[in-house]
Amino acid sequence: MSAAPLGGTGESTAAPLRVGTRGSLLALAQTHDIAARFAGVVEIVEISTKGDVDRSPLSQLGGTGVFVSALRDALLGGEIDVAVHSMKDLPTLPQEGIRLAAVPVRNDPRDALVARDGLQLKTLPKGAKVGTGSPRRKAQLLHARPDLDVVDIRGNITTRMNRALAENADLDAVVLAVAGLNRGGFSDRVSEALSTAEFLPAPAQGALGIETRDGDERSLAAVAGVDDPVTAACAAAERIVLRGLEAGCAAPVGAFARADGDTVQIDAAAYALDGSRSIRASRKGAVADAADLAADLVAELLDGGAKELVG
Repeated sequence: MSAAPLGGTGESTAAPLRVGTRGSLLALAQTHDIAARFAGVVEIVEISTKGDVDRSPLSQLGGTGVFVSALRDALLGGEIDVAVHSMKDLPTLPQEGIRLAAVPVRNDPRDALVARDGLQLKTLPKGAKVGTGSPRRKAQLLHARPDLDVVDIRGNITTRMNRALAENADLDAVVLAVAGLNRGGFSDRVSEALSTAEFLPAPAQGALGIETRDGDERSLAAVAGVDDPVTAACAAAERIVLRGLEAGCAAPVGAFARADGDTVQIDAAAYALDGSRSIRASRKGAVADAADLAADLVAELLDGGAKELVG
């Protein structure tokens, strides 16, 4: 664990707000960006998680909570006051003593193809090797292009990009989140941003979840200014789909809720890992009813056999 100060100039008698994050380039970038908008002086605290240390495939690690548990332990143990997560990594069930205090405005939710020579999905040669650590992305790639050779990869964002872009690259392309590339300063590496019409993102992809200890009014007040209620409602609806299907964050499930004024449309799908089958459903209604719409959508997916695909 390491710490770095962040915040305004001048002296302050108040203790700094200790903001915990994973130590990856991407996690640090998104945490520094959002923490600069918290009230008061901030101290960034880096914490290593199981998902950072163990390079086994996420499906073997269990997926749920592998990037979150150490941060939550530090929060409950009083080592930090706030934890910043990629919201798609958060377990869908709440943890006693911890409160989801803020969900900032969402970054781009789409997946991105990062490919050699600027290739796009439709121009990748037959049998092209495409890397991803996500079962959902693998299923979607194979659904769109059954001829691809989809390879399981892990590593930080630069390691994964280099598998396709370095001189000694062993892959033709990798699939990453547009939001991560944006936050890491790698927007120019995107060969193609994949449409959500065909590639539904992971539930809450592109959103951040900011947690505090329940009842810690100082920390709650410090982060309250970054909360966006519409993003929070959309992300919560997507996570209801994940929870309703009893699927972890690494499951082959996509969900995306987008608001237009007071109206929201929620699309969700479950996929067979080999891309051979998918079940998709949609709902549209008032943003205020997003949670109920998501629950109805779950029922339709389950009636269509989604549990067999994600179980």
